[in-house]
Amino acid sequence: MPDEIDPAAPPADGGPAWFPPAQPAMRSSRRSVVLAVSALVTAVLLGVLVVAPAPYAVDSPGPTKDVLGTDNGTPLITIKGAQTYDPTGQLRLVTVSGTGGPGFPSTVLTVLRGWISRWSVVLPREDLYPEGKSQDEIDQTNQQQMTTSQEDATVAALTELGYAVPATLTVAGTVQGSGADGKLQKGDVITAIDGKAVPTYQDLADVLAAVKPGATITVTVKRGGSSVEVPVVTGKRPDGSAQIGIYIDPTFHPPIDVKISIDNIGGPSAGTMFALGIIDMLTPADEAKGQVIAGTGTISITGDVGPIGGIRQKMAGAVRDGARWFLAPDSNCNEVVGHVPRGLHVAKVSTLHGAREAVAAIGEGKGETLPTCS
Repeated sequence: MPDEIDPAAPPADGGPAWFPPAQPAMRSSRRSVVLAVSALVTAVLLGVLVVAPAPYAVDSPGPTKDVLGTDNGTPLITIKGAQTYDPTGQLRLVTVSGTGGPGFPSTVLTVLRGWISRWSVVLPREDLYPEGKSQDEIDQTNQQQMTTSQEDATVAALTELGYAVPATLTVAGTVQGSGADGKLQKGDVITAIDGKAVPTYQDLADVLAAVKPGATITVTVKRGGSSVEVPVVTGKRPDGSAQIGIYIDPTFHPPIDVKISIDNIGGPSAGTMFALGIIDMLTPADEAKGQVIAGTGTISITGDVGPIGGIRQKMAGAVRDGARWFLAPDSNCNEVVGHVPRGLHVAKVSTLHGAREAVAAIGEGKGETLPTCS
């Protein structure tokens, strides 16, 4: 009877080498290696997604600030030379956080998140950031716009409250081909129109509002220490009103000292909210009465509320930070309709006076009656 053969033993006759079949432990080891390698490759790919730049710009809801509150312990609005009153509500300016600009590239992961998010927008980088501009240049432009916006907000708010804000109206240049071209000069200081003194910018606007486009007006200016009268044929603005055809660099002399302090936020879109904050602090009536009201819009010296960018992201940021009410420029309504976050009521405004009335209506519990975008 032949001996029993141990299947794990090598041949005893010195025949060809024999290898035993793979054991379960070896198969398990190989599987572990494959899984480990796969995990490593996945981790590397995820790492690439996190840091790899993408040729897109992503705008998302940014932080909001209560203009009636503080920023890093400093009041956003400080007023000297007049009685101020403590408010109980909040007036929040809203912002957009963006990536894709010089020095702040969007990653692949950021772009994917932007595409998924309802409140973010992804655009080709060149649509938002001009080629050849550094981040310092962009920041400088944004800061200049913010500074101008704060000055315009101060003048508009004080004018809305009935203060006269004297201004030196200096001609910075003329529009080529206009009636003023070749007649008014850079450095001229406008003092009167058709014999009517214009000591404030609002006075200038009021006088021109009564002039028909195409009419000849007499512009009195100070030039080289002398008073000079210059006849100018007015042009026509897009809205149908008359214009002189000049660029004015006004220097304002407010009767009240208003200082606005805010860091790391640029652009002109907070103008309307700054103006409303100044009004709220200078009036004994508590307009907002505990309500959290957010809003946006540029502001002109004469109190016109203008359009801004990123309103969808700004509405989302407002809701996130507790606002139930939002003031939107009338000219942005086409971007508002169909994109209002749940729990937010949007009131459209076109002037500072209208925005002021909207805040008062919200404080009185009548916010639902305000006109909205439709």
